[in-house]
Amino acid sequence: MLLLLTAGLAACDRQSPPAGQANASMSDEVPASGNAASKEDGAFNYRLDRSKAGTPAPTFAFQNPDGGETTLQDFAGKPMLVNLWATWCTPCVAEMPTLDRIAATYGPKGLAVLTISQDTQGEKAVKPFFAKHDLPHLKGWADPENHFGFDYATGLLPTTVLYDAQGKEMVRVIGAMDWEGAEAKALIDAAMAS
Repeated sequence: MLLLLTAGLAACDRQSPPAGQANASMSDEVPASGNAASKEDGAFNYRLDRSKAGTPAPTFAFQNPDGGETTLQDFAGKPMLVNLWATWCTPCVAEMPTLDRIAATYGPKGLAVLTISQDTQGEKAVKPFFAKHDLPHLKGWADPENHFGFDYATGLLPTTVLYDAQGKEMVRVIGAMDWEGAEAKALIDAAMAS
């Protein structure tokens, strides 16, 4: 099972999306493409999936930045933006600065922005990444067992899930998004209004 996830997630390091990625295979998916330039391929590419809307946030534990354990339930009462990423994933790294700025803007208003690494080395990979990159509003959460990757089952990094303040899923963003773009801000504003 881990081998299948690893093979599926390896696609995120490509310069362009895998064949068929932009085509929505589910009726609740909306293909989209941001218009802001990323460092690598000229655009952020993603699709929206609302097929799991209303699903409660998963309850398993993951590593907090201090090496202890936490769950999404520790953020109860707040809307959450949960971003799955990895240090080796080029599109993931490209969207991190926009996530940092969203955390700076919306964090004080109550949005929990959780960038949860799917690196199997956990904090051994995450701490050097955050030491090297200027992301002062993000923290290095880690899920070395890939519980989130298996649970969300999108097969692609980055994957971001927005939850309302009641801990119910609103939308998944599969792929890299410019989190400062108009569409992203509309999604975040909807979560903030929940």
